[in-house]
Amino acid sequence: MTSNPTLDPDYLFTFKCPDRLGILAKVTTLLYEQGCFVTDSQHYGDPETKSFFARMVFKATNAPVEVIKSKVEGLAAELEMDFSIRSLDYKLKILLAVSKYDHCLNVLLTKWRSGAIPVEIVGVVSNHDDCRGLVEWYGIPYHYLPITKDSKPQQESQILGLMDEYEAELLVLARYMQILSDDLCRSLDGRAINIHHSFLPGFKGARPYQQAHERGVKIIGATAHYVTSDLDEGPIIVQEVKSVTHAATVETMVLVGHDTESTALSSAVRMHAEGRVFMNGSRTVIL
Repeated sequence: MTSNPTLDPDYLFTFKCPDRLGILAKVTTLLYEQGCFVTDSQHYGDPETKSFFARMVFKATNAPVEVIKSKVEGLAAELEMDFSIRSLDYKLKILLAVSKYDHCLNVLLTKWRSGAIPVEIVGVVSNHDDCRGLVEWYGIPYHYLPITKDSKPQQESQILGLMDEYEAELLVLARYMQILSDDLCRSLDGRAINIHHSFLPGFKGARPYQQAHERGVKIIGATAHYVTSDLDEGPIIVQEVKSVTHAATVETMVLVGHDTESTALSSAVRMHAEGRVFMNGSRTVIL
């Protein structure tokens, strides 16, 4: 029976490996030999890190995807390749963390409900109870985990426990106003995204809008980045900016900043969920 490419399921194939001659030729030849119909392909070779990154979408028109994966495993060993093949329709399970400000949370919930980002929000954790009503209105479990200096290790252990319980693949800090411990950062390496209300690397740490106002900036921004043990130093995924004038007060900057924060974070979550973000040392590659 002849396969119809328009009806076959779509699969997402992403990989990273040391750059060398012929990578794309070897990969596309393998897919061709397995009868795969490639519908989208993007790649980048970094001349500085000597790394190659690729994101492909294909239809498995002949061979079962398990067979294709086994063939790719053989090529991966030859090319020193880290790869992933999954259904394009797969929805990433994410756990959100929030404190009192709900603007980033609200946008993520709205986009999740509308299907604008391919994720399944499995729960929300918070060190305050302010956002419970909003979250439970969406029918999502809300976990109030208060924290003190002395209880920080136990509280972070609870967060990891919820990640395991829900099988969450990503922790999203939607204005979660707590600094994660080095241990938690290491446990969630590459699996936690934070929104910082500043255009990093400028104005790191606390009170960035006040810092920006004091310097008389003419643009303010927000930066979505992966969490590392170095505060506000993680690989940057998305940045958004808005213009302001000399007349802008700190309060005005905060209100304008809410839009940039929400947009940057939701875009970063979508890109991560769609397999578009690749770690490249202290930077990222977006395909």
